[in-house]
Amino acid sequence: MHAIRLHAFGPAENLTYEKAEDPTPGPGQVRIAVAAAGVHLLDTALRMGQTGPYPAPAELPTIPGREVAGTVEALGEGTDPTWLGRRVVAHLGMAPGGYAELAVVDAAKLHALPDHLGEAEAVAMIGTGRTTLGILQFTDLGPKSVAIVPAAAGGIGTLLVQYAKNAGATVIGLAGGPEKVARVAENGADLAVDYKLPDWPERVRAFLGSRTATVVFDSVGGDTGRAAVDLLGKGGLHLVFGWSSTGIEDGEPLTFTEEELTARGITSESVLGPKMIQLAGGDIRNLETASLAAASAGTLRPAVHTFPLTDAAAAHRALETRATIGKVVLVP
Repeated sequence: MHAIRLHAFGPAENLTYEKAEDPTPGPGQVRIAVAAAGVHLLDTALRMGQTGPYPAPAELPTIPGREVAGTVEALGEGTDPTWLGRRVVAHLGMAPGGYAELAVVDAAKLHALPDHLGEAEAVAMIGTGRTTLGILQFTDLGPKSVAIVPAAAGGIGTLLVQYAKNAGATVIGLAGGPEKVARVAENGADLAVDYKLPDWPERVRAFLGSRTATVVFDSVGGDTGRAAVDLLGKGGLHLVFGWSSTGIEDGEPLTFTEEELTARGITSESVLGPKMIQLAGGDIRNLETASLAAASAGTLRPAVHTFPLTDAAAAHRALETRATIGKVVLVP
């Protein structure tokens, strides 16, 4: 097979397309002929040798990537034979190997795909979709809600806008640059604004009139995140699940002291981690199942930005410079 391999930590150019040995499925595993592989911003940090929710690989070379969709083409010993030939999607978990023409995964991680759901969309939902639904467990959106989504053109932001609109909420989507702002408006946001313009908070205030925001879905932090939080009214909720505006190498999430929160009458909460899984019934697979079901039903429609597998380095560079819209997916 061909795969993307990382021989040394460093820049995107260190991702090389080359021949690699076909992986062999072990007991209870399957081998997937990959039709789509997900790329996450976290992958760019792991490529640099940085730690995160998933540890950087201890040994190199490695094949990055933890989200794949395709067709089961080989089975390990004791694996249910009905998986053979089926279209599936899986999150590989702690073991990488997704940026390749073939990938091995435990059969217990598989989800069968309905005929009308494409592999690229399925890859978006198995990771980005499950995270979106996990975040949404922390708030109850409805017609009285006013939601601000600072990274509304991203993979999660796109789905948050759709979900909030489906719930009847007023949605304000922030994005960087005219093209992304236009996509956010097309996705259904009631107001789409360019956070690169210095007067964007005033535009939001003018749009809201006497109303204030009730929830900020914050994945950017920094000045943009703080300005969005300043639009919250009393009882407002600040949900933190990233801090991309501060730089992945040394960034930190936007935080507030208890005194600040009390004075403002708002709540700030980090939503990633054990509590998200606990709310999902103790099994993150429940979020994966719900996410794929929403995509299959058409209630959530992921935005996908595809690159050929051979251009994995370009995909990483595009993510790092915020030149992508939606979920980044590699296609062998």
